[in-house]
Amino acid sequence: MAENVGTNVVGRAAQAAPPNRFVKIHVESDFEQLADDDELLAEERRVPTEFLVDQSQSLITSNDSPDVPFRYSANPYRGCEHGCAYCYARPGHEYLGFDAGLDFETRIMVKQRAPELLREELAKPAWRGEFIALSGVTDCYQPAERHFRLTRGLLEVMLEARQASGIITKNALVARDIDLLEQLSKLRLAEVNFSLTSLDAELQRTLEPRTSNPQAKLAAMKKLSAAGVPVRVMVAPVIPGLTDHEMPRILEAAAEAGATSAGYTLLRLPLAVRPIFLDWLGRNYATKLEKVKSLIRDTRSGSLNDPNFGSRMRGEGPYAEQIRQTFKVYTKRYGLDRPLPEPDYTQFRPPRPPSGQMSLF
Repeated sequence: MAENVGTNVVGRAAQAAPPNRFVKIHVESDFEQLADDDELLAEERRVPTEFLVDQSQSLITSNDSPDVPFRYSANPYRGCEHGCAYCYARPGHEYLGFDAGLDFETRIMVKQRAPELLREELAKPAWRGEFIALSGVTDCYQPAERHFRLTRGLLEVMLEARQASGIITKNALVARDIDLLEQLSKLRLAEVNFSLTSLDAELQRTLEPRTSNPQAKLAAMKKLSAAGVPVRVMVAPVIPGLTDHEMPRILEAAAEAGATSAGYTLLRLPLAVRPIFLDWLGRNYATKLEKVKSLIRDTRSGSLNDPNFGSRMRGEGPYAEQIRQTFKVYTKRYGLDRPLPEPDYTQFRPPRPPSGQMSLF
């Protein structure tokens, strides 16, 4: 299990710092000496967010996973202040020397040159305007985006280059950039995918404490869809025994907000995500802990996680099939059983490179 880092860290889903599997030394905080000092203990309960410069020299990454519907993605941030207790991206922070718990949501790597890097890569002769997802890993509209505005910078480059892209987010902040998204959508070059886990605001505040509340997400969906931006709702992740019963209501609410397509994924608990999520579940829903674990095992061939392609996103067994059938029935009922419009890749044109030098050909 993960090591406890204190008592009720304020505003964070992770209350644990699991050992980094790549680092031999693990430091465990000792709060015993603070037991009678409420003032000092209160300070330890507040973990500020640090923004660190990411020196990456490239932005577009590729994957060949059969479970992922896109090949290329771009992520302006590593780590995510949203701090969702279930986030599958948490183990990636271990490659940076951090832990997948509090470090993941409080030490955010910022690719300050992201728009410039995107411009450089789109201007390369080998690039042909293939679809790019923003973001395939951590949320490109997490709270840091209010200040750094890197995602907006990426969209500006996308518009100039007529580059097809799709956004995946849990944050209503995406509606801030409706001016760019509307222009891209008119050219059939943009879509927005909203990840909506629950309509229960109380559950959402603890499970994903720094995401937008459910009503704010629905309002952003409505605003974007009214502007002609294609919107898909992702019921993600579906947590057996905790949020799975909400799927029909989520799909109905999303359809009313203008979504025209839907998808879902089942909860995944790879590596360090498992102890973090189970610690969160035990703290907040102790009476449901064993039931949720049992139902997860029912969908994962007796285990708490399934890393295999094909089954890791949807699960297997009768309970997973019940979730699949529920999704199928209600997407059809609410008109969400159709794909978003196919992007028009023919419009791509390489942007002017940062140097300003135009191509001779």
